[in-house]
Amino acid sequence: MRLRGLYAITPDETDSSRLEQSVRTLFAAAASKCAALQYRNKSAGDAMRSEQARSLAALARSSGVPFIVNDDVRLAIHVGADGVHLGRDDGDLDAARAAMRGKLLGVSCYDSMAAARSAVAAGADYLAFGSVFPSATKPGAVRAPLRLFEEAKVFGVPLVAIGGITPQNAHEVLRAGADALAVISALFDAPDLAAKAREFGRLFASQPGATE
Repeated sequence: MRLRGLYAITPDETDSSRLEQSVRTLFAAAASKCAALQYRNKSAGDAMRSEQARSLAALARSSGVPFIVNDDVRLAIHVGADGVHLGRDDGDLDAARAAMRGKLLGVSCYDSMAAARSAVAAGADYLAFGSVFPSATKPGAVRAPLRLFEEAKVFGVPLVAIGGITPQNAHEVLRAGADALAVISALFDAPDLAAKAREFGRLFASQPGATE
């Protein structure tokens, strides 16, 4: 599996029109550099989450960007998502792997190589570590040392970094061995989302082996 580039994660947005427009702007600016779009909304109810996920899944599909749902296997299946991303409290990984056969399974491993080992054994397609820097989205999140990315190369799956990542500190994470950068605030809270998306995209265009 190739997962390399900007891994955009949606903010907690209850204005569905605004959220859709933000994602349209993102894709128009940097769809070719988007490794994936993850739908995450902790503030919306079930009906709104279903509506938003379905809309964004269609947008991602038309732009050729893999669409992943956070925390919710049932919703991922319901909207025809390309995958699901689970944390430690989001259910059994083996059951998720069985339910999402042929789809992507991403797993948050925080700062734990043991969690990464268990995730790979359960069939995870990629691993996420973080928070690598202080995060406005999760200010109390455990910090993950950058050395984990080098150590986790042994698992042979793509590695995603998350937490407080900006274009200014992203080079540290990429040098450490991350394949993709998961970003919420630095992207969707930017005064000019399109410019910020292109800025993140240039990080990967300048990496060894990059193609336009």
